[in-house]
Amino acid sequence: MPWNSQGGGGPWGGGGGSNPWGRGGGFGGNRPPDLEELLRKSQERFKRALPGGVFGSGRGLFLVVLAVLIVWFAFGIYRVQPEEQGVELVFGKWTETTTPGLHYNWPAPIGHVETPKVTRVNRVEVGFRTGYDPSRGTSSRDVSQESLMLTGDENIIDIQFVAFWIINDAGKYLFHIRNPEETVQNAAESAMREIIGKTTFEFARTQGRAKIESEARQLMQQILDLYGAGIQITQVEMQRVDPPGSVIEAFRDVQAARADKERAINEAQAYYNEVTQKAGGAAERVIKEAEAYKAEKIAVAQGEAQRFTEIYVQYAQARDITRRRIYLETMERILGDMNKVLVEGGATASGTVPYLPLTELLNRSHGLSQGPLGADLGSSSSAAQASSGGTQ
Repeated sequence: MPWNSQGGGGPWGGGGGSNPWGRGGGFGGNRPPDLEELLRKSQERFKRALPGGVFGSGRGLFLVVLAVLIVWFAFGIYRVQPEEQGVELVFGKWTETTTPGLHYNWPAPIGHVETPKVTRVNRVEVGFRTGYDPSRGTSSRDVSQESLMLTGDENIIDIQFVAFWIINDAGKYLFHIRNPEETVQNAAESAMREIIGKTTFEFARTQGRAKIESEARQLMQQILDLYGAGIQITQVEMQRVDPPGSVIEAFRDVQAARADKERAINEAQAYYNEVTQKAGGAAERVIKEAEAYKAEKIAVAQGEAQRFTEIYVQYAQARDITRRRIYLETMERILGDMNKVLVEGGATASGTVPYLPLTELLNRSHGLSQGPLGADLGSSSSAAQASSGGTQ
């Protein structure tokens, strides 16, 4: 051995001995043990452990090789966890994708198994990046070269969104794309730019967010399927949709003017609705009143016609009696409210004595002395006195 040629001190120097660091416990002690001697002793112990001491025979060598092969083959058993998929490789080539459970593949160096987690939800940020600073906590940084996009009405909009994805085919994920994170990010940005290029600025800012998210997810999935990436896009979530920072103040003024315009239009529409409803109600009321008057007149005319028919039937049966009854009823209706007394024939013929209620007339004239009746009574009294005086 070369170590023995150095004065018997070995690579560490010093005297011989079984302790490689010397009997004193350091490198400067006695020399280390002879490796050839240790190997020879190990071989002798292994020979004695074999049955019959047949290490040098062909049978013993076969048993040793068989034992090594059995142990080597045992290393080919592997387990896939529930959140994983197994990708079996043989000489570096993808041969099969396995599901959770126990499986077998050629052990190393012939075979190898990759087990990526397929249930973990990954996220890709477009237009911004989030990070963690121990002094400030979670922070965000804008990436304007990704977020600024051109809309369908030739306006510039600042969009930040997040795409969430999982692995649905581990084999394609490992061997069809080189950089999965970058591939998903490029596909997300490309899909969003295509959709925004067909959408107006105001629609993208307001009621079109849900539609844009859905269309972006579908287009991203189509792009990744075309690549054979083995990735499934689960959700696209828009974070911020605003005009560029340099024109945001002017944009807010425009939005305020539009809000005032909408408010004025709404107020005018409300006034229009109020006036038209009132006019409609009045017209409906007039129509209903006319219809009621029409129905009333028709009912009255029908009633009078029916009464005339009934009277005519009675008149045809007894003309004199019916004629007199009609005459009496008519006179009763005409003279019913009159304060008159009608006496048939002359007063002398019927024995009726005319009576003038002077006491009642005087009582009534006391309260109405200033009226025409009082003046008439006064003049009548004076005339009566004058007449009586003249007679005397």
